[in-house]
Amino acid sequence: MGLINFIKEAGAYLFGAGAGNAIAATQAKPVTTDILKQQVDGLGIPVKDLKVDYADPVATVSGTVGSSSDKEKVVVAVGNTPGVGKVDDKLAVEGAGGGAGAAAAESPNLYTVQKGDTLSAIAKAQYGDANKYHAIFEANKPMLKDPNKIYPGQVLRIPPQS
Repeated sequence: MGLINFIKEAGAYLFGAGAGNAIAATQAKPVTTDILKQQVDGLGIPVKDLKVDYADPVATVSGTVGSSSDKEKVVVAVGNTPGVGKVDDKLAVEGAGGGAGAAAAESPNLYTVQKGDTLSAIAKAQYGDANKYHAIFEANKPMLKDPNKIYPGQVLRIPPQS
């Protein structure tokens, strides 16, 4: 994926403890590599040889994951940490080929939540059907715990239509 932009000032702690995951909700201190590793660990996604570096505002994450979906979830979780403005994605996917076509196929569709957005409104805009909000919710688990708790500035994965 390369370098992915996020909104540095956004974060769950700005919108109350229920807005996002527990680590971000309680974090109002400077970003550290330990906090970013906790974000990844909190996903429950195995990352072989996980390495996270942080040089304000860029977090660099590397290691190996089992799928493109896991890769996207790790990048989004790190990027949605308050204080992170960009994520330099250096994660590898086990068994993935390295050609240009493979990189294009793995490009995620990311959406930055705007004030007033709901998952239903995002689904309507992305898929033409508000009832497909559940696909977006599922694609962002375990980062999202409740489909009604998203916040402006949060970046979500938008899966392809099925």
